[in-house]
Amino acid sequence: MSFLTDLTRMWLTRSVKPFTFKNEYDEELSFEDLKRLGLYIHIPFCRSICNFCPYCKVVYNEDKYERYIDALIKEIHMVGNTISGRKRTTSLYFGGGTPALAVDRLAEIIAAVREHFIITDGIGVELHPDNLEISVLQKLKSAGVDRISIGVQSFLPKYQEVLGRKSIDEDKIKEALQAVSFDTVSMDFIFSLPGQSFEDLRSDIDKAFEIGANHVAIYPFIDFTFTSSPVKAMPKKMKRDLMDRITLYCYEKGLYRSSIWTFSSKEEAKYSSMTRENFLGFGCSATTLLKDQFKINTFDVDEYCRRIDERKLPTSLTIRFTKRQRMVYYLFWTAYSTRVDIDEFEKFFGEPLKKKYGFEILIGKLFGLITEKDGILSLTLKGAFYYHYYENFYTLSYIDRMWGIMRKEAFPKKIKL
Repeated sequence: MSFLTDLTRMWLTRSVKPFTFKNEYDEELSFEDLKRLGLYIHIPFCRSICNFCPYCKVVYNEDKYERYIDALIKEIHMVGNTISGRKRTTSLYFGGGTPALAVDRLAEIIAAVREHFIITDGIGVELHPDNLEISVLQKLKSAGVDRISIGVQSFLPKYQEVLGRKSIDEDKIKEALQAVSFDTVSMDFIFSLPGQSFEDLRSDIDKAFEIGANHVAIYPFIDFTFTSSPVKAMPKKMKRDLMDRITLYCYEKGLYRSSIWTFSSKEEAKYSSMTRENFLGFGCSATTLLKDQFKINTFDVDEYCRRIDERKLPTSLTIRFTKRQRMVYYLFWTAYSTRVDIDEFEKFFGEPLKKKYGFEILIGKLFGLITEKDGILSLTLKGAFYYHYYENFYTLSYIDRMWGIMRKEAFPKKIKL
């Protein structure tokens, strides 16, 4: 896996140098002049830990939770106070963990954000199915949340058992969503589980739209080395067949494809914290991506709070991108939306896309991976699958290794990828 990703990295960056993340704390974040800046906030607490989840999370403890939220608000002010006035941003997303555990302080957190940032494109919060109480949704709505994403994973008992999840009360979810409306109601599902069929996934998607979703995210199961899940991912050929069939089914239903994994009943219904050119991240494990700078906060809740108490940013690792490295990062995550705007690339980097990657674009067209129309490069069905296939290698070669180390070390000295 690392051999394939190393070759790809060297080819696309035109350099043998790896991505080197260092333990050099960035106390200055240059974001005041950036356009289309997004925001992300991580809440790491869960009532119980799902064995398949790779994200930064800890079991809920009230004292630790209160201390963490206090520190989180301080971090927001520390970063926000570095600029004059309020910075215009796009969206704000809360991930976890289980962000709904912070529902009683969510308005306080959002108020802190609004002191420094103008949010123009909505606020989203991830929810566990157990959070779908009318009272919880009302608190979210009153705090300014207009998008929610519910981590269903599967409505089918056989896969709930495989994933160690409880059964889901579909009628309760439907009732809550009818009582409190949101612009986007997304439901997440996992595909490529052992024995999973097209009929299984189709049933989950149909059920989601039936009980109130207007957006679904169908993520592949990835077997991270540091999770305790006994589940093994589906073989490549079966996975491609399943992905192609479910994609075509969504098209047949008239759904709009907003990314590799997401489909919605209307184009305005969107939920993605991943496809933004620049973003600031707050909280444990949150990442920040700026013009030529990427940093990731420590995964350790206690160390995070300690650094904030010392009036220091909780950065664990940071990298200063070369221009080519930043271009690769930009293209990789922009392609996640299944389309790349040629003019937008040139506006961002000041150089034409085809001058930098014209050969690769030609090869992509010849192999039927991409098409071009009106200045937009779009992934074909085949291209989307191979994006997914490569993204799996990328995840296991880069993210799995980095997160595996950071789960054990609050501030590792250096990581080369």
